[in-house]
Amino acid sequence: MTLPSTDTVVLYPAGSTRNGATVLHVETVADGRIVVLLDETSCHPVDAGWPDQGSDRAVLVTGAGDEVAVTEAVVAATDGETLFIGADVPVRKGEEGWAFVVAHLLDPDAAIAAGDEVTVVVDEEYRNALSIGHTACHLASLALNRAVADRWTKEVRADGLGEPDFDGAAIASSLIRPQGSTDVFRLNKSLRRKGFSTDGLAEQLAEIEAATAATLATWISEDAPVHIEVAGPGLTDRRSWVADLAEASVSIPCGGTHVSALSELGSLSVSLELADVDGTPTLTMLTDATS
Repeated sequence: MTLPSTDTVVLYPAGSTRNGATVLHVETVADGRIVVLLDETSCHPVDAGWPDQGSDRAVLVTGAGDEVAVTEAVVAATDGETLFIGADVPVRKGEEGWAFVVAHLLDPDAAIAAGDEVTVVVDEEYRNALSIGHTACHLASLALNRAVADRWTKEVRADGLGEPDFDGAAIASSLIRPQGSTDVFRLNKSLRRKGFSTDGLAEQLAEIEAATAATLATWISEDAPVHIEVAGPGLTDRRSWVADLAEASVSIPCGGTHVSALSELGSLSVSLELADVDGTPTLTMLTDATS
């Protein structure tokens, strides 16, 4: 079969962890692994463009009942002639004439062929741990924005709750871990020119940490519902995380997976640390959920 001309239909935004699928394309890549493309999948892939949430753990169950491990799921793209995987994708998502697909990477001895019918089965426990971590990450970013709002001396873009968007202006990297996240913010000259004051930040860090944690505790106690808003079923269709907090409904663009209610986070702890990375001051926030 030829390479697909349309995006993979993704089912994980709705929380799916199992689905039947048709194998559209199979090929072997340079490291010997086999790439399998499906018409639709519940398996969340890692995106080289913003690799905050890693790949789901999953297996493909063949018609004979054999379980084939998915070693990794990765966002890939094809122009109809060549498949580009991960960091090798040469165009932006949505580029005309390109299809963006989920590449399921299997061990070299996997016995799967184009046209096969398989069942995608995702590790639910691991998915849930990452979903908790990702929801915790978004919620903590909003709480931190509020805790440092008085440090802005100029008007900047606001977040979904109307606070100055420190997270959006300063984020350098975000890593979703099982049950938590690690976020690194650059406190560089560019951020300071935008109006963010770092004066006395080290001395106030414990106070900011406590304020962030207190806001999180309030939001979690409200048990707000959470859902993913989708513009369409394809891999590149716009998706957003939405939490209906008591004070307002807030939305953040996101392609990851999440819990369905804030009570599923249990309680959240937050720790903040200042450091110097290659001459640039940084703030690292560790967020961890305890059920």
